[in-house]
Amino acid sequence: MPVSRPPHLARQVAVPPHITPVPPPLPPGAPRAPGPWLLALEGRAPLEFMVGQLARPWLRQLPRGDGHAVIVYPGLGANDASTAPLRAFLAEQGYEVHRWGQGFNLGPREGVLDALRAQLRSVHAQSRRPVSLVGWSLGGLYARELAKEMPEAVRCVITLGSPFSAPPQATNAWRFFEWVSGQAAHEHEMLGQLHEAPPVPTTSILSRTDGIVAWEASLNGHEAHTENIELHASHLGIGMNPLALYVVADRLRQQPATWQRFDPQGAQRWLFRTAHRPPHHLHAQAGTSAPVAAGASVDDAPAPIGDPMPVRVPVSTATPGPVTARRGRRSPR
Repeated sequence: MPVSRPPHLARQVAVPPHITPVPPPLPPGAPRAPGPWLLALEGRAPLEFMVGQLARPWLRQLPRGDGHAVIVYPGLGANDASTAPLRAFLAEQGYEVHRWGQGFNLGPREGVLDALRAQLRSVHAQSRRPVSLVGWSLGGLYARELAKEMPEAVRCVITLGSPFSAPPQATNAWRFFEWVSGQAAHEHEMLGQLHEAPPVPTTSILSRTDGIVAWEASLNGHEAHTENIELHASHLGIGMNPLALYVVADRLRQQPATWQRFDPQGAQRWLFRTAHRPPHHLHAQAGTSAPVAAGASVDDAPAPIGDPMPVRVPVSTATPGPVTARRGRRSPR
C-alpha cells in the first residue's frame, strides 16, 4: 500500500524562470567566491566608517578638485544612504556630486537603465563637460556600461569592488541578485560584454580581503587607459574606507588628456598596490596567453606590482573614439 505524503511536503516551491537552480560549471582558471572566513570579515565595515570619519581632517588636506560633475551609484541592495559618506567627501573636495536617486538598487529592473541614461544626459548637458562616474559593486557595472554607451558624456569611471571580469559564481551575491532583480545572472551575452573596458580612463579599486566579490573578478585587462588599485578593505566598507576615498580623489583630479595610472610612492607602497596585467582566466576562456611580468609564470595570479612606466593617454573629451597610448620615460624610484 503506497504511503501518502502530507500535503505540505507534497507541495513543491515554484522556482521563478530567471532563477538558476544549478549554476553552470566554472571555466578553467576562473576565481571562486570568497570563503566563510573572508565573508565573516565583512563585519569590519562599521570600523572602516569610523576610521574614515576620524581621517576626515587628513583627507581635507588633499588638493581640491576642479568642480566637474560626479555621479555616484550604490551597490546591490543599497541606496543613496550607503554612499552618503563618499558623496559628502567629494562635495568637500569641490565636486558637483549627484546621487543616483532611484531608491534601493535591486538590479537593472524595468526603467532603471533608462533613468540612468537620462540622468547622465541631463547632468552632462547642465555641466557642459564630461561627467565622472563612481560605482560601488553593482553600481560600478552601471558606470562601465553607461560609459560604453555614452563615452562623449563620461570623463572617467571608478569602480569599487565591482565584479566585471569573472562569472557570477565569483561572488557571494549572485543568487540574491537573481531574486531581487528578476534576471538571470548567467546570461552569456551579458557576461561576454561586462569585462570589456569603457573607452575612457577606467580605474578598478579592489581588495583581496573582499568577502563578497573575489578580487580577481575586479581586474581590468592590460589596456593603456585602465588600471587596478589594491588596498585593504571589506566589500561593505570599501566606499567609506579612507584609503579608497584617497584613491577616488586622486583619480578624479586626473585630466583626461594627460591621464596617468596611479603610482604609489614611498610610504604609499605599504598602503596601495597596483596590478595592470590582464586577468588570466579571461585569456584562458579566450584561448590566448596573457602577457606576464619578467620572471612570472603565466599561471600566476595577476601580481600586485607597481607599473614602472606611467602611461599618458590622450582622450578626447568631446567625441568618442579609440584610445591611444604613449609611454613615458621610466620614472626614477
